[in-house]
Amino acid sequence: MKKLVLISCLLVVIAILACTQGNKNKIATAYGNFTEDSIKKLAHAFFQPIPAVADNQDNAVTDDKVQLGKMLYYDTRLSAKGNKSCNSCHDLQSFGVDNQRTSIGDNGKKGNRNSPTVFNAALHNMQFWDGRAKNVEEQAGMPILNSIEMGIPHKGMLVQRLAKVDRYKELFATAFPGEKAPLNYTNLEKAIAAFERTLLTPSRFDKYMQGETAALTMEEKAGLVTFIKSGCTNCHNGVGIGGAQMQRFGLVTDYRTLTGSKVNDEGRMAVTHKVSDKDVFKVPGLRNVIGTYPYFHDGSIVQLDSAVKIMGKVQLNKQLKTEEVNSIIAFLSSLTGDIKPSAKNIPKDLVQD
Repeated sequence: MKKLVLISCLLVVIAILACTQGNKNKIATAYGNFTEDSIKKLAHAFFQPIPAVADNQDNAVTDDKVQLGKMLYYDTRLSAKGNKSCNSCHDLQSFGVDNQRTSIGDNGKKGNRNSPTVFNAALHNMQFWDGRAKNVEEQAGMPILNSIEMGIPHKGMLVQRLAKVDRYKELFATAFPGEKAPLNYTNLEKAIAAFERTLLTPSRFDKYMQGETAALTMEEKAGLVTFIKSGCTNCHNGVGIGGAQMQRFGLVTDYRTLTGSKVNDEGRMAVTHKVSDKDVFKVPGLRNVIGTYPYFHDGSIVQLDSAVKIMGKVQLNKQLKTEEVNSIIAFLSSLTGDIKPSAKNIPKDLVQD
């Protein structure tokens, strides 16, 4: 009798262990149970891991260009009054943003659009909220000549200013060897862009995409499923988790009714003058989104949960539940990447003794 009881107990224990082992491969989500393998397949259908460098065949990333570009990026001499550098609005100590709704320019005036992060921007298919620049090379020189942002009146003025600095003459000559006049505005743009092409932030999500299943928590994996199944990947996909297309903000309803936006920014229509481009903006990349607040083109929303809810309503016509929002945010937290310490150090040539 005792043997029968013992055998029965052992069979129960074995059954429980088998059930537990089977459930280890199951992850409960807002859309039902998913296995580790099915979540991986979902992820690889919509995303790619980050590369080591976002190279450009027309502007090869070299150490000399990056050194020059970094110095230019931090140098306030690239603004008319010397009050602003690229880093002022795209702070590398703060996820590549200044966490302001809109940034203050060289003359003390505020711009009308939120400063997007510079980290991973080189992975995107266009630059600026209205997509007017095709890459970071085109983008790099535009804020410098913007009357509100950095206020340099014309390219020649800045070239002449930098030509008076011996260190710049050396750096330009080294970065662009063989050129008769290497210190020019085009090379300035290329150098800044080369530096920006190194500003990539690999995250735990990239480790997961590369095969490290344990890189994400169960909650983050469930959030990944929620993010995909909710329809967020219609726009936020690829290596940048966005940044690959233009889209109307407010496919379902006018976004202004939910964001409380004070400025009537009509988006890409300001560039193309086409009515069909009204309220069309670049889809932002979501890498490091936890730290790149405030959100949207006008910085109208500070809290990420509010931004997720608004996107669900105005883009997907969904009233996302609190647990769905929290699940999505859990996934988004896995996109916070590692910033190279060297990128955050101001170049010695710019440090005052």
